[in-house]
Amino acid sequence: MSLFSYNIKAMIQTNSAKAWFLAARPKTLTGAAIPVMTGCGLAVAYGHFQWIPAILCFLFAFCMQIDANFINDLFDYLKGSDRSDRLGPERACAQGWITPKAMKKGIFISSLIACVIGLCLLYYSGWIMLPVGAACLLFAFLYTTGPYPLSYHGWGDVLVLIFFGFIPVGCTYYVMSHEWNVSTTAASLACGLVIDTLLMVNNFRDREQDAISGKRTIVVRWGSKAGLILYFLLGLAACWCCFYFLFEGKLAAALLPQLYLWPHILTTKEMAQINRGKELNKILGKTSRNMFLFGLLLSLGLILM
Repeated sequence: MSLFSYNIKAMIQTNSAKAWFLAARPKTLTGAAIPVMTGCGLAVAYGHFQWIPAILCFLFAFCMQIDANFINDLFDYLKGSDRSDRLGPERACAQGWITPKAMKKGIFISSLIACVIGLCLLYYSGWIMLPVGAACLLFAFLYTTGPYPLSYHGWGDVLVLIFFGFIPVGCTYYVMSHEWNVSTTAASLACGLVIDTLLMVNNFRDREQDAISGKRTIVVRWGSKAGLILYFLLGLAACWCCFYFLFEGKLAAALLPQLYLWPHILTTKEMAQINRGKELNKILGKTSRNMFLFGLLLSLGLILM
């Protein structure tokens, strides 16, 4: 452990408010905001937007993201995956900021709050959304826990497409409109693909440590070069999905997201140059910035018609 890391750890009191704030990983909330923002853009475009269900959708997405972060933090620690050679941002349990017992209570509380918000959303969506909410909670656990933890067997990218694409975009739109159209499918796929770039950076950076831990991500299976190519293609494919909106007469929704490609290309080149090590964490930050730009441009394009 470096002297800097030791000093940071020493400044954070165990189970303090600051420790919980860091454990929630606020920077990851961008990934929760983008699909809901896009779903709201669709609702505005088709004349169905409502403020209260929109706010509830944002709160549910944020709460589920924090809940998943807590679950991931605890169970990766219990599995021994968060070792001293970890390259990514520090984890709360591994650093001693949050005790495992306290984290279990935090998971229970965040899960409970998410359930309460989800039940409020049923007033607007009807009971058809109940299985979807249950699936969100279930897979937050199955991602890292159980006899077959999905993230350890290469299913992370598929789950991102579903739980950061089709479910949050589609369900946000459905809650307000009670319908699903092809535009919803195109926007959901675009969001899922662009948010998967964030997971790809994590897996690219951690490929050597993941291989030791038995975590069989796509990058571990196919190699670092494939991971780099996939990172670029995910962003490109997200932009291509937006061209569907030309058929709907929504020129801005088709063209504005293409502005994302330039920073995405620059970030891909920088990622290739760095290749390995903790320095890739700055690519994580730039990827988060890029995908937020994409979500903002797509949402704006939908609103502008």
